Amino acid sequence: MFYKTNLMIELTKRESQIMEIIWRLRKAFIREIVGEFPEPRPHYNTVATIVKILVKKDVLQSEKIGNTHQYSPTQNFEDYREEHISDIKEKFFEGSFPKMLAHFAKKEQLTEAEKEELIRIIKSKH
Repeated sequence: MFYKTNLMIELTKRESQIMEIIWRLRKAFIREIVGEFPEPRPHYNTVATIVKILVKKDVLQSEKIGNTHQYSPTQNFEDYREEHISDIKEKFFEGSFPKMLAHFAKKEQLTEAEKEELIRIIKSKH
């Protein structure tokens, strides 16, 4: 599968929902994407329009199969997430992971068990 890197593209809420579906399915037709939404599902034409926008943003690629198109991501989810987390760290926390972690630890009001889990994870990475 072909993936691009450095796609710092901002997605709308609905675009993100569609991308989450396509990342999970890896490849999808519009009807499959629509079928993955909970009720009430968005209209086929609405999803098709958003998918076309995502192709223009170069987040999705299209492959013609018969009379229709199948869509797949141009970047895997892990790379997309990593780029955005790095961007957030740079923009809001002066590039400091400890500052970012401290912010979320305070904001989320972590339980003692969650704090202990974080400490265990940090210690195990060395």
